[in-house]
Amino acid sequence: MLTDLQGIDLDSHLHPFTNFSDIEKHGALVIKRASGTTVQDVNGRKFLDAMAGLWCCDVGYGRTEIAEAIAEQAHELAFFHSFFGMATEPTIRLADRLKEMMPWPIARVFFGCSGSDANDTQIKLIWLYNNLRGRPEKTKILSRRSAYHGITLGASSMTGLPIVHANMNLPLDGFHHLSMPHYYREAEPGMSESDFVAKMVAELEATIAREGPETVAAFIAEPVMAAGGVIVPPEGYYPAMQAVLKKHDILFIADEVVCGFGRLGQPWGSQALGIEPDLVTIAKGLTSGYAPLSASLISEKVWSVIEAHGSEILQFSHGQTYSGHPISTAAAHANLDIMENESLFDRAAETGIYMQRRLREEFADHPHVGEVRGLGLIGAIDIVKDREDRSTFDPDLKLPLRLFRGILDKGVIARAAGVSGIAMCPPYVVEPAEIDTIIGAIHETVDEVISEVS
Repeated sequence: MLTDLQGIDLDSHLHPFTNFSDIEKHGALVIKRASGTTVQDVNGRKFLDAMAGLWCCDVGYGRTEIAEAIAEQAHELAFFHSFFGMATEPTIRLADRLKEMMPWPIARVFFGCSGSDANDTQIKLIWLYNNLRGRPEKTKILSRRSAYHGITLGASSMTGLPIVHANMNLPLDGFHHLSMPHYYREAEPGMSESDFVAKMVAELEATIAREGPETVAAFIAEPVMAAGGVIVPPEGYYPAMQAVLKKHDILFIADEVVCGFGRLGQPWGSQALGIEPDLVTIAKGLTSGYAPLSASLISEKVWSVIEAHGSEILQFSHGQTYSGHPISTAAAHANLDIMENESLFDRAAETGIYMQRRLREEFADHPHVGEVRGLGLIGAIDIVKDREDRSTFDPDLKLPLRLFRGILDKGVIARAAGVSGIAMCPPYVVEPAEIDTIIGAIHETVDEVISEVS
């Protein structure tokens, strides 16, 4: 029986990525308050959030420092824009702060509201860059199957999830998807990891040759694919791929929306995986979800071309009303202060080691867990029907949804990942005992659901 509030929600609110029949049956889980790693619904029931909201609440919930920074900024200056040479102090200082945080030569920072619009901005920057270089035909974007880069038109086209494209006339022309670098699922029997990397590189070379290197502008990648299943590529994958990209004058966009700000055990996911990006997209961890904010970071290489043609193009004809919103940039400063003052990058790295060890201890020999994967404070398990042949259960059984519901019933919020996986991506303040609780709930639910479907 749905509550009145759930009924109103069902009649009025279209939820993103929410199964229609499931929400009609169960109603929305209406969250009222949160603190640390715990969220509480309107009925007073508490849940341990193993997903940091949507891969974003890195510093945990209930941070009064961020709330106070937001309130102070709202009282002083609730809004002003960044168009026509206007600016606000928190936005100026955040752009400078982000440049200093980057281990790569970043020349300019463009602010948006979400990872999706920031990736759309990257597309425009790439097209502008090549037009100004006299390469207007160099427009095509390469991504990977199962990748997630957002849901605006350009970002949706870079996203490699069929559910995002279905019935939406997507992807747009000029966007091409390579194989995901998932050794467990994509490698041929007996193939070594190095041979698998060579296979991925050969596919990249063949795709560039087929499309024409003069038409391929950029390749975008999450260091670790998050929503697509927490896919960690084999060692050497990115350096080998980037060598091909450089040879053909193809830019590399690092989508650090999930992996940035210490999630993988280093400040930036690209550092952990050996990527040297030309453009960087950040969002979620920038404010830990306390306010909407994203940024497109532009390298010296790209900016120098745009700057050289400044008198010709006059301006960057792109932007949003809320680009560099002062409340959001004030929230970002407070969030980054917490990360620095509490050494949360180091804490995430240390706790991440514990989480990865515990996942492998718990599931290494489980008869229906084919793979345990992850890096730092992001991890997943892959549920299989048979470990030997790696076969998965019938999709009609809706195994991911059953697992999600079963784990939720135990007071833990986890997430379906990929076709048959369960992911966890907790806040950096998660305690080892809480990790044990999360893993225990997942294990118990896997056993229950497997028993049901078998």
